Amino acid sequence: MKTHFVFAAACLTIVAAQRVKAQQPPPATEVGAELQALRNFPAKGDAKLTVTTPAFAPGGDIPFENTQYRGNVFPGLGWTAGPSGTTAYVVILQDLDAMRNGAPILHWTMANIPATVTRLDAAMSAPPAGAQYGPNIRGAAQAYMGPRTPAGPKHRYHFQVFAIDTTIPAESLATYAGMTDAMKGHVLASGEVIGLGQVAPAP
Repeated sequence: MKTHFVFAAACLTIVAAQRVKAQQPPPATEVGAELQALRNFPAKGDAKLTVTTPAFAPGGDIPFENTQYRGNVFPGLGWTAGPSGTTAYVVILQDLDAMRNGAPILHWTMANIPATVTRLDAAMSAPPAGAQYGPNIRGAAQAYMGPRTPAGPKHRYHFQVFAIDTTIPAESLATYAGMTDAMKGHVLASGEVIGLGQVAPAP
């Protein structure tokens, strides 16, 4: 009986340790920091947008409902209006704490959001009129793909918004490189909100 108790206690200790490990903060340096969209496609004059989401506070934990672990529901996103000359907005969601094929994990993009739109509703099922889903790591024209953070330290997810003075041609939306090439030199303002993702707790 005592042996069974010790074994059960050991199992609980292992599970608890795994859960604690999953809650560790992300490392000080992001492995994909040099490839962050905001860094590589800067705004003219370093103009800023303030980006928010109703789902979590800046730097806070992303609810599991907004991850691939549970529901993969879009969390909603809003931003301040771009400066005069803004034609459209582009949204890019990157996980800079993970790399695949030499690039940060690209979770989601949306392009050609009309200049009159500064909010994407939570749980949206389609882009606003005139906007298009862009590429992610799965290919072109992909809907929201939330975090699926592996076990270990939390990851930072950068929801980045760009105000641009042009629109992205449809053929450029087939790849991330094509989309961002079309953005170069056209970014008027940009900003981001960062959320933390973690592995789902054991049931």
